[in-house]
Amino acid sequence: MHQKTQLQAETIRLISGTNTRKCMKCGKCTASCPAFAEMDISPHKFVSMVEHGEIDKLMASKSIWKCMSCFACVERCPRGVEPASIIEAVRQTVIRKQNNNYLRPENIPELLDPKIPQQALVSAFRKYSK
Repeated sequence: MHQKTQLQAETIRLISGTNTRKCMKCGKCTASCPAFAEMDISPHKFVSMVEHGEIDKLMASKSIWKCMSCFACVERCPRGVEPASIIEAVRQTVIRKQNNNYLRPENIPELLDPKIPQQALVSAFRKYSK
């Protein structure tokens, strides 16, 4: 893996907080995904592609916009891998690369409930900041 690709993959892992090496490719995440029929890359394949450094393909995928962030994949994973978090991290990487990041630290309340999923917060900022 090239150094740039390796750095991109590590950045995705850091943003998502997910250890992609834990995935055993069982496909339970994909089987539970309500948006799977609309995706060109399945949730378990996302995890595998990050692990193998195929970040450019992920960033070009339409699947990152099809994910509903419903966390069905997270609930079904027997190893605690979070495909939805990885997809959201790739989404954020694309948005940042386009300089369209609407999520600014000064806009986040100091007393934000830590139990709110990251995806819900990001989705809300996207919906209401344009």
